[in-house]
Amino acid sequence: MSQIDIRQVTADDHAAWLPLWQAYLRFYKTELPQAVTQSTWQRMLDPNEPTHAALAWADNKAVGMVHFIYHRSNWAIENACYLQDLLVVPETRGTGVGRQLIEFVYATAKADGCNKVHWLTHETNATAIQLYERIAERPGFIQFRKAI
Repeated sequence: MSQIDIRQVTADDHAAWLPLWQAYLRFYKTELPQAVTQSTWQRMLDPNEPTHAALAWADNKAVGMVHFIYHRSNWAIENACYLQDLLVVPETRGTGVGRQLIEFVYATAKADGCNKVHWLTHETNATAIQLYERIAERPGFIQFRKAI
């Protein structure tokens, strides 16, 4: 595999980002209205929003994406960073791109003054869990939620 370049998205990256976003939604067997996708993209481009995105590039092709959101916490003065979405294209999995995307978030969040990065994954996502257990701690919390 060639060199991986990871960089924050720009408005010119929409055509590269959209298929990755759609693949991510398919992976989690979900669909979102087009208006949500458009809003998400616009938030990632707005410097006044806490939402960020980066793409991993190899040979001028986007091979991975990560979305992350800064937020306040009642447990610290600094913001925390929620890594919300991560996807690496199937043909690139196992080559370190996922780790590089997460490390990009670590470095960006640290540079922006955050005190931690945290995320969720589905309990059946065994491949991702193997990586996550090598590069982060598993605190043991169980998620509860109710759509309102």
